[in-house]
Amino acid sequence: MKSYSDQLSVGRRNFLAKASGVVFSAIGLDFLVPQSGIAKAGLVKNSRAHQAYEIRRRAAQYQKDLPLAKQEINGDENLYPNRIGNYSKGLPHDAYGDVDPEAYEAMLVAIRTSRPEDFERIPLGGILKLTNPQAAFAYDLEGPDSHHVSIGVPPAFNSAQQAGEIAELYWQALLRDVPFNEYDMHPLADQAAVELSNFLETKDNKVNPSTLFRGATSGDLVGPYVSQFLWKDVPYGATPIIQKIRTASPGIDYLVDYGEWLTVQRGYVGRKNQFDPTPRYIRSGRDLSRYVQVDQLYTAFLNAGLILLGMGVPLNRGNPYRTSKNQMGFATFGAPSVLDLVARVANCALKAAWYQKWLVHRKARPEEFAGRVHHHITGARKYPLPPGILDSAAPEKVFQRYESYLLPQAYPEGCPTHPAYPAGHAVIAGACATVLKAFFDESYQIRDPVVASSDGLSLVPYRGELTVGGELDKLASNISIGRNFAGIHWRSDYTGGIELGEAVALGVLQDMRECFNEQFDGLELTKFDGTKISV
Repeated sequence: MKSYSDQLSVGRRNFLAKASGVVFSAIGLDFLVPQSGIAKAGLVKNSRAHQAYEIRRRAAQYQKDLPLAKQEINGDENLYPNRIGNYSKGLPHDAYGDVDPEAYEAMLVAIRTSRPEDFERIPLGGILKLTNPQAAFAYDLEGPDSHHVSIGVPPAFNSAQQAGEIAELYWQALLRDVPFNEYDMHPLADQAAVELSNFLETKDNKVNPSTLFRGATSGDLVGPYVSQFLWKDVPYGATPIIQKIRTASPGIDYLVDYGEWLTVQRGYVGRKNQFDPTPRYIRSGRDLSRYVQVDQLYTAFLNAGLILLGMGVPLNRGNPYRTSKNQMGFATFGAPSVLDLVARVANCALKAAWYQKWLVHRKARPEEFAGRVHHHITGARKYPLPPGILDSAAPEKVFQRYESYLLPQAYPEGCPTHPAYPAGHAVIAGACATVLKAFFDESYQIRDPVVASSDGLSLVPYRGELTVGGELDKLASNISIGRNFAGIHWRSDYTGGIELGEAVALGVLQDMRECFNEQFDGLELTKFDGTKISV
């Protein structure tokens, strides 16, 4: 059976007809509206109102007739009655950080019934509230329903992949203040690369300091670690924005004291963040994690769109105005439309993410898993940890620095109060990057590329070629993995997230394609896995 995103590449003329009264058998749908339905709606056949109704009806019918996605889980919730593999932050916990079973069951009851009053009955352990679990039940009028899209199964609690992912997070915390452009000469980065290579179970190239902590796309492996869209000035109307940020002070990590960790797990507020008084360009994991702590999730992609428009990057080859002799796009296929769409797909993607988080997976956050590691190694309690993490050098290095095996957090509050898988930032990154790739020419080489200095105070020229598509893919990875550098997400939260966001964006674009008067054969883009499609 074809995947959801594969089905979205149905040719435009094979999918819908603008004129009413045409029957297409290619996808097995009868596009004729019964006369009784037309009369009931008060529409005159072939009128503008009728045609608008038909476009909406056919798009809804198309989404309805897609095969219902099968949602598969890793089984941790059923395997471990004490819920050690599942998210529980903000609920009551015992002295070891294990959740009160009655509180967790109350959460499950609300999830099963979807009744708002049942969510109000979930007991909290402190003052922090759960983040919007009812969004998992929301609907959208464009693109696939949030319950209609599926993603891969996240790693199980005691799996080898989980061991590799928690080891990577410990190494990211240890290297949080090392500039990316110094990884090649840093002994700790070299040690991390060697160890993480041993966790790989694929035929991919071994990790080296130059590829350490990079994303999964081909664009991630070209040029500096950070995307050009996080460094270049943003032409924000008449107010150009220089992308120096207020970053956090180096060397200060949180939730490494057990008492502080337990207090935060129970839903209380941690310490306040400490800031560097000097604005800097993003040049390290700490800087990147700070950027994605206070952004509005799609901020970087709105900025990227403005940068691309300011650069005069050519339109996507499928854009009908690329070859027009006397017209240009505006409300359709123009700057206002793409900037609007970046924000529009972001919210659709977020609802899809919240469905997966709350109703399907409820996966534990890294800080919760690290609590199990801490207790297991110290002998306070035993957990069925994957053997690989006990062989990793990273937790011991963390212990030497902080006298605990807890995962050092970049944020004093640790993770937000919702489950890990998939990452909301990653889902939005996948959706927004897909929209930008559908609007602009991915092959266009970015003019005057730059790289941040090690102190983050300046940008210097980068001597290499970087493409729009590669840097948009890299931006999606940066925004996603920036949350990993903070210690609040897993690598699989990123990879599953961008896949989900991409599928949602393609679904929205599919629904919109019959809303235009312009003739076009589809917008061309490259998916994150390298597949080229037209939508």
